[in-house]
Amino acid sequence: MASKLKLTTEEQGILKSYEEGEWKSVASSRKRLNQYRAYATSTLEAKGLISIELPPNDLKAIRRKAAETGVPYQTLIAKIVHQFIAEH
Repeated sequence: MASKLKLTTEEQGILKSYEEGEWKSVASSRKRLNQYRAYATSTLEAKGLISIELPPNDLKAIRRKAAETGVPYQTLIAKIVHQFIAEH
């Protein structure tokens, strides 16, 4: 089948990987989809939206920490700001 298609090198690699059985189904895909859907909804419904610029390394660290804790990075930033305000 691959010979009938005009694929890029990257696409050929993906097809080969699939045909060799390297791809596995993810059992929790529905759960993850619902989780991301909830993230998107909460982001769109958020009150008091702001726009700030952060250094790339800080943003990368925040996103990594958010992924580790299972929350959207915007939510983590809001929690950090709230905690700072509550303590001062």
